Amino acid sequence: MSDELRVEPIAHQPAVSGRAGGVYTWEEVQSHCNRNDQWLVIDRKVYNITQWAKRHPGGIRVISHYAGEDATEAFTAFHPDLKFVRKFLKPLLIGELAATEPSQDRNKNATITQDFHTLRAKAEREGLFQARPLFFCLHLGHILLLEALAWLIIWIWGTSWTLTFLSAVMLATAQLQAGWLQHDFGHLSVFKKSSWNHVLHKFAIGHLKGASANWWNHRHYQHHAKPNIFSKDPDVNMLHVFVVGATQPVEYGIKKIKYMPYHYQHQYFFLVGPPLLIPVYFHIQIIRTMISRHDWVDLAWSLSYYLRYLCCSVPMYGLFGSVVLLSFVRFLESNWFVWVTQMNHLPMNIDHDKHQDWLSMQLHATCNIEQSPFNDWFSGHLNFQIEHHLFPTMPRHNYHVVAPQVRALCEKHGVPYQVKTMWRGLADVFMSLKNSGDLWLDAYLHK
Repeated sequence: MSDELRVEPIAHQPAVSGRAGGVYTWEEVQSHCNRNDQWLVIDRKVYNITQWAKRHPGGIRVISHYAGEDATEAFTAFHPDLKFVRKFLKPLLIGELAATEPSQDRNKNATITQDFHTLRAKAEREGLFQARPLFFCLHLGHILLLEALAWLIIWIWGTSWTLTFLSAVMLATAQLQAGWLQHDFGHLSVFKKSSWNHVLHKFAIGHLKGASANWWNHRHYQHHAKPNIFSKDPDVNMLHVFVVGATQPVEYGIKKIKYMPYHYQHQYFFLVGPPLLIPVYFHIQIIRTMISRHDWVDLAWSLSYYLRYLCCSVPMYGLFGSVVLLSFVRFLESNWFVWVTQMNHLPMNIDHDKHQDWLSMQLHATCNIEQSPFNDWFSGHLNFQIEHHLFPTMPRHNYHVVAPQVRALCEKHGVPYQVKTMWRGLADVFMSLKNSGDLWLDAYLHK
């Protein structure tokens, strides 16, 4: 489950409530799912991750979300070099599943799991996990060009309102595109060596954007591990500002919880959602995370961005004007980012963990937006959200190749595979918030 950040050597640890070479049932494994006692299963092998979870490079939460479960598909999805990672599993091995136990636990469909494994193997044979360096070089080049042109416009023609607005739009576009690029590095989908991805990830998210690689990893991998699942996916932790899905609104309504007038959330979303996520919430969270975790390397990368920005802007706008300009750039970036990321997830199923197989879980939480050159660029190829969630380490320029095969597999097993127009996806964000608000109001008044 690690995202292969700096991996520390593992000392051999005693099995807690287990015995080396033991044979276990699913009932026994599932009983070890609390913070101080965690087992999981990978390829029918049972591992005690209680102590390792605290040192897990991807963070304690992402691996703990699979405590007491089969984590084979998630383990395979997140690690491009399985041979390297497996050596860190050896000291954690405490036994295996009994021969009479199925390979999948709970509600996981064995046939779907096997067919998806076959599809992944086919994609690997076809080279769909191999990146094209030119694609990412050109993407980085157009980001640097956009930012350079944004400053040149101001330096050459002055700081009029019109030129400042044009420059801000270009800077915001560069920021969003840099966000898509850091997302590629963060998912280890550009280089074969994970260490190269990590270094470039810190450059892209730190120096190009002013954020933190470790903050992003620990947050984003939870989203991929358990998408749209309450208490496990931080992206659906709405801090009581919104109620989402069909379950949470009813739960809040029955309990008479009313932190906000949720039946109006589809309206105030425009005021507190897209405009404030990046410039306020993410900004505060990133700074607090870097300082509280003493993450001085990421802090240095982040400060290098702000130093570079101030060197470019202060001579023309002064300190106060530079802060105002950056705030406006973040405002534009945040609106773009929120709409693009939420149209794939917010209208989909949001609920408590149903312990589904990898394909079913991801398909219930994601949908695609129609392909076009503009949609690909505008969303950083996250219009192929389904393929990205199924194969997070696959380079995004290959999503369109594997998409027909994924769709065929879904049709075979009756798993809904949704593709929308861009406008339908954006409208569904609004409608899903309205529907959830209506569910809350009905439960609040009548249940």
